[in-house]
Amino acid sequence: MKTTDLIKDSLNHSSWRRGFLQDASETEDFESEPKIVKFVVVKKREESHAKKEELMSFEAVMLPHLDAAHNLAKWLLRNEQDAQDVVQEAFLRAFKSFGGFNGSNGRAWLLTIVRNTSYTLLKKSRVSALTIPFDEEIHASGHESVSPATILEHSEDAELIREAMEGLPSEFREILTLRHHEGLSYKEIADIAQIPPGTVMSRLARARAKLRECLAGRIGKEK
Repeated sequence: MKTTDLIKDSLNHSSWRRGFLQDASETEDFESEPKIVKFVVVKKREESHAKKEELMSFEAVMLPHLDAAHNLAKWLLRNEQDAQDVVQEAFLRAFKSFGGFNGSNGRAWLLTIVRNTSYTLLKKSRVSALTIPFDEEIHASGHESVSPATILEHSEDAELIREAMEGLPSEFREILTLRHHEGLSYKEIADIAQIPPGTVMSRLARARAKLRECLAGRIGKEK
């Protein structure tokens, strides 16, 4: 079953739907107060209709960003099954909180949830060290004349890039994915990662430098 189908199935079988069916059944069996029963049943049906409309609205706003959510989770977790699980969990969390979403940038909002869910899994499984001491005054050496976009998007060896990125710390994988794979602005990345825009720029510079270093090392070994 595809990830999209799993998400839709999970949303369709969420607790509010089960609760409605159970409550409606119990209410219809209560025959001593017909007027009250009719009112409650109608109210339940109206609530069900509202929930269905909310679900349709959620799917329209959030499902277009499924690929971006999966891409971020995959690069953070480096495991396809874990990425699918995290995306499904993130969509369920997003649906539960959708009533409070009043912004226009659904992708950034969803990716924030995906990011937080991914890091929660990383902490539980202790896959990698999540806290790396960053010194804003330390700048990686560098060859800034080489375009990071060229490294990430126009290299002839995509597999080499993938392997190099997988070897980077999670913070670097995250920021490279958000900037160069998803094309997010510094402000959007700052909102998602919950860091100042200045930190986004300095961390991105270090991530690019580290990626170049890893690529140079791998290319050197292959020669």
